[in-house]
Amino acid sequence: MSAIAPTILLVDDDPGYLQATSAHAKLKGCKVVSATSFAAASDAAAAHTYDLALVDVSLPDGSGLDLLEHIALSRHGQAVVVTGYPTVDSAIRTVRLAASDYLVKPIRGEKLDELLDKARASAALRHASGSRSTRCGDLIGHSRTMRDLFEKIERVAPMDITVLIHGESGTGKELAARALHELSGREGRFVAVNCGAVAPDLLPSEMFGHERGSFTGAVRDHAGYFEQAQGGTLFLDEFTEMPLALQTHLLRVLEERRVTRVGSNKSHAVDVRVIAACNRVPAEAVDQGILRQDLYYRLMDFPIRMPALREHPEDIPHIAAHMLERLNERYGTDKEFSAEAMTRLMAHHWPGNVRELRHVIQRAFVLSEEQIDIPTVLDTMEAPLRDKTRFDMHVGISLEEMEKRVLLGTLEYFNHDKARTAEVLGISLKTIYNKLARYASSDELAQKQ
Repeated sequence: MSAIAPTILLVDDDPGYLQATSAHAKLKGCKVVSATSFAAASDAAAAHTYDLALVDVSLPDGSGLDLLEHIALSRHGQAVVVTGYPTVDSAIRTVRLAASDYLVKPIRGEKLDELLDKARASAALRHASGSRSTRCGDLIGHSRTMRDLFEKIERVAPMDITVLIHGESGTGKELAARALHELSGREGRFVAVNCGAVAPDLLPSEMFGHERGSFTGAVRDHAGYFEQAQGGTLFLDEFTEMPLALQTHLLRVLEERRVTRVGSNKSHAVDVRVIAACNRVPAEAVDQGILRQDLYYRLMDFPIRMPALREHPEDIPHIAAHMLERLNERYGTDKEFSAEAMTRLMAHHWPGNVRELRHVIQRAFVLSEEQIDIPTVLDTMEAPLRDKTRFDMHVGISLEEMEKRVLLGTLEYFNHDKARTAEVLGISLKTIYNKLARYASSDELAQKQ
């Protein structure tokens, strides 16, 4: 899973055991250093840092337990005592030492794999804390995948080219847009707009501005998003949520670089770099009829796909370490991840990508003491997500409340994709906006009462 190879120290005078364990570890992508005596093991432990040390109790020139007392275990990931002749005395002494386990030969394959997985997490954590991550704005990553992404951003940022960013929810599309703005050299503002959060009827006015008196409630002139971003960057998130009619106006603005306010007959020039983003595959949105083909090609001047976190899991330790560092700085703490915590982080599928990772770490930070306890947090957060296709209904529930739960639950299931929700429920996009507005006003009224 990780590109960082853990280093294993094997201390044992049994050639058969040493050869078999070493071969198994190498097949798992580990680097192995072997020692058959107390003296050789002492030299090896002093010269290198290991993510896992498997140490036999009985050595020709000493005891493996003495070795664990003399070497700096704090430099290594974990030490495990191994013996073919277990005794109560050696077990008690192991407990008093900093060894993480006491195993009797032969070691089961699944147990060895578990130790190697922890060693891999320890290597990733050590690498993340001991090196500076490659960064582009607030995006972080060491992997080839992320370095390729950073190179694209850095190449296109200074150019006056429209950029289309697409990828799964939570992959950092807005962070990429901000990095493009920061590297562009443009002196104007970075204006971010979530097109799916603005009612369709208000979007033309918010996007292009309006003149006083152009409609009921227009009591003053209003500068739209394009004018607010003059000389800077306009980030249109979830742009596929725009009504098709408004997409036509947007296309004209992109082609002519001129904006006409609602209620005005005059247009004026704008110098704005547009970056658009969506969670869906843009070509599929065209096929579904929710994105104009001509606008798609206009925005496709330079497409950037944000990779899902599962596509570059080797970056998880670096991203997690950065998030934890920010939390420690903010709250004046010195918490850290254990190897077990990092093992769980790297094994998780992360359907919510970096956003989900941030939420897990924030919650773990609150619930943990000096060391971050990830397994408990992931278990509690995964529980309500196991079946998002069911809704809690009971006899006597009103039809209005039932409708509300189905709508909100379906929205959540499709990551708040309103167009997809409307398609599945067989209703119009406008109906969804109207119902959400009614729910919001009802909630506000209930709070006031």
